[in-house]
Amino acid sequence: MNILLDGNHLTLKEIQLVLANKATVTIHEKAWENVKNSRAVVEKLIEEKKVIYGVNTGFGKFSDTVISNEDLEHLQINLIRSHACGVGKAFSEDICRLMLLLRANALAKGFSGIRPETLQLLVDCLNFGISPVIPSQGSLGASGDLAPLAHLALVLVGEGEAVYQGEKLDGKEALKRAGLKPIQLKAKEGLALINGTQALTSVGVIAYLEAQSLAVLADRVAALTLEGLRGIVDAFSPESHQVRPYPEQQEVAARILSYVKGSQLTTKQGEIRVQDAYSLRCIPQVHGAIWQTLNYVQEKLMIEINAATDNPLIFAESGKVISGGNFHGQPIAFAMDFLSIATAELANISERRIERLVNPQLNDLPAFLSANPGLESGLMITQYVAAALVSENKTLAHPSSVDSIPSSANQEDHVSMGATAARHAYEIVQNTRKVLAIEAICGAQAADIRGAEKLSPQSKILHEKIRAEVPLITSDRIFSTDIENLAQAMKTQEWSFAAKLSL
Repeated sequence: MNILLDGNHLTLKEIQLVLANKATVTIHEKAWENVKNSRAVVEKLIEEKKVIYGVNTGFGKFSDTVISNEDLEHLQINLIRSHACGVGKAFSEDICRLMLLLRANALAKGFSGIRPETLQLLVDCLNFGISPVIPSQGSLGASGDLAPLAHLALVLVGEGEAVYQGEKLDGKEALKRAGLKPIQLKAKEGLALINGTQALTSVGVIAYLEAQSLAVLADRVAALTLEGLRGIVDAFSPESHQVRPYPEQQEVAARILSYVKGSQLTTKQGEIRVQDAYSLRCIPQVHGAIWQTLNYVQEKLMIEINAATDNPLIFAESGKVISGGNFHGQPIAFAMDFLSIATAELANISERRIERLVNPQLNDLPAFLSANPGLESGLMITQYVAAALVSENKTLAHPSSVDSIPSSANQEDHVSMGATAARHAYEIVQNTRKVLAIEAICGAQAADIRGAEKLSPQSKILHEKIRAEVPLITSDRIFSTDIENLAQAMKTQEWSFAAKLSL
């Protein structure tokens, strides 16, 4: 499959196809025309010796320093080298490849003044499987993701590091092995490559996609827990949710009812108790609000992945060159902080359901779902682990977007910290998956104690998937392996039965 990039129509589904190596990328014919027209404006202005930020001036606080025409190429390579000062653990290959894709899409809009051959090399790196090695820390999420994107740009000029066919190489060797040649940056091109939000947006997209899958899975796991605790289904009746007409709340309630349909374990109001605790009764209200947040985040990401986010922008039709602030990551910084809060809350309520499954004071099951209570601790400490992860999430969910530290001698005096917000959101997603894995393990064990044959048809499917990774607990064992195995399995295509995406 081939995906045409024009800067305006890239979808999340297409992103998934590229990341799964099921699609290649080419630039749309119309986009090439826009790119060439934009470049022509840059070259005309250089010839006319017009002073343009980032073309023939320094950067940031050096914006008033005019650079002579003979030094313009040095200016661009110096920019890339000096800005490539990221630190910390490298981003995953998926994130780095997505950065290539999103930067290519932004440049294909034709407002950046880059040469066609430079854009083509960016696309070639993606299609030939060259993944730049990009440190994850160092971006302020304004002025663009300068440090991360500079490490990406280094590979295009034959410097830096890249992974090719599973091997880490210097940039020049990676290009050579793929049959590609490095480019020599011309005026404006270095700035065009690094002045954008593609690092924070790439992390944000992957965090969102994984969080959305978890939200779908969380509804299924919650339904299994509801059966394990002999929960009351009346709270999910449509009448209750029609009078508080949040669509997402109504959808969650309807899904839970469909998942427990045919169960011999759920109960009616007053049959065993009058009402359940909030972590069961309020699943539609809480999970529904989380879905509202996910919908908001998706909306903002769809805009950002098809936006021109560099500076200055070149408008070929009018010949205007406008220095603005589209590189400022505030919209996605807010979205990522919101995603962090929502995903952390998905783990919060899951941990409370775990507690209800293992605490003998809150249910009629064996203490801590142990096969031999007292002699064996059963799943007691898995709740501790969930509590630790939930607590860590609360720290990570502190909003990064409320912070700002001036940079470039106060020329860039307000920044978004969006890259930090996105990284934290991604970490919270990983923690939350493990909490859901723990709930699934406890829910499956409760079902076995009650009689898994009494589960609803839908919950039986989930129970079988869990048991394929985590055998029935008949005695104490090292549960760390079970948690990690199930959490990893939840990321695989085999678990897509529980995560139907409509992107």
